[in-house]
Amino acid sequence: MKNFFKNIGPGPLVAAAFIGPGTVTLCTVAGVNFGYALLWAMTLSVIATIVLQEMSARLGVITQKGLSETIRGEIKSPAVRIVIITLILSAIVIGNAAYEAGNISGGALGVKTLFGTPEFQIFDFNIDVWPIIIGFVAFVILYIGNYKVIERALVFMVILMSLAFLVTAIITKPNIFDVLKGMVVPQFPEKSILTIIGLIGTTVVPYNIFLHASLAKTKWKSEDDLSFARKDTVMAVVLGGVVSMCIIISASAVSFQDINNASDLALGLQPLFGDFAKYFLAIGLFSAGITSAITAPLAAAYVASGCLGWKSNLKSKRFRWVWIFILFLGVLFSSIGFKSIEIIKFAQVANGLLLPIIAGILIWIMNKSNILGKYKNSTLQNVLGYFILGITIFLGVKTILSVFNVI
Repeated sequence: MKNFFKNIGPGPLVAAAFIGPGTVTLCTVAGVNFGYALLWAMTLSVIATIVLQEMSARLGVITQKGLSETIRGEIKSPAVRIVIITLILSAIVIGNAAYEAGNISGGALGVKTLFGTPEFQIFDFNIDVWPIIIGFVAFVILYIGNYKVIERALVFMVILMSLAFLVTAIITKPNIFDVLKGMVVPQFPEKSILTIIGLIGTTVVPYNIFLHASLAKTKWKSEDDLSFARKDTVMAVVLGGVVSMCIIISASAVSFQDINNASDLALGLQPLFGDFAKYFLAIGLFSAGITSAITAPLAAAYVASGCLGWKSNLKSKRFRWVWIFILFLGVLFSSIGFKSIEIIKFAQVANGLLLPIIAGILIWIMNKSNILGKYKNSTLQNVLGYFILGITIFLGVKTILSVFNVI
């Protein structure tokens, strides 16, 4: 058992990264509008995430390099390399900066549900205190610059988040047979297609692929550790999927439709189950927000370092300046309630382009014997990989079209 806990690695951090406030909100809406009918979409997204993240972790353990470093070394054409690296930096660094305010605001929403909303005024701006506090906590954890400290802090918060949403789902007393049916039988209720795509898209995210490889090489140094990396990946992603499903199940218990986020869900469940539901949901939302508020800047710093040839050392100045910049913007925008729609739209387009490109490049790299030797992809891994590549292309096209209001 001691050896098991010793070898818990970046998997929970990856789970923490994809279960942010956006995921919580989308799962809430899915549950309220469609009940258990879309649980199968989460099952599919968990399988897709496991396949891609296993490849990413294997690359990190075997090569002791991050994905962005490997891409710089393997794409020989300078023009293609510049285009790919520019797209990566745009999607991950600018994208995470755009979304960071949402991560911090989501965490703050959970705290507000419990403790209210303290504010003060500066230059006609009403400044919310909670985003500043959450940003400060994230800053301290990241600035310490010790991987074990970051890992333990996030593992604790992931466990807290998991328990909070699991208890909330149990309180609603779901029909187990209906839940299992929803998990394995694809259903397409009317007007559900965009929600289905969203549930998959919020779980299979590009920056996690980069983050996982970088963290895996930090955690494990030998090919003998590959089995630990694989177990860590599978268990963490499955746990993340279970958490998302618990949110859908909890939201399914609400009888009225005017629910837009987890805070509304807490109020919706309160008449049925008392204050317990409110407290557990608030803790879960806070944990989801603060974990994503830590992992998003961390991923951006790893990506920027790999793309630009910097040292990906947690204590290096350049590495720190990247995550400090993103964290600062997130705290600033969430505190004053500022939303830059154009920046967010740009980030969505960049991510829509990046996801299928990175999935394709990852599969290409994972088949190169000169990089991975005997650890390159098997036939089964390639079949699964290309199937998931098809899903990412579909997701990418949908994301770009939705930004331009084509669908």
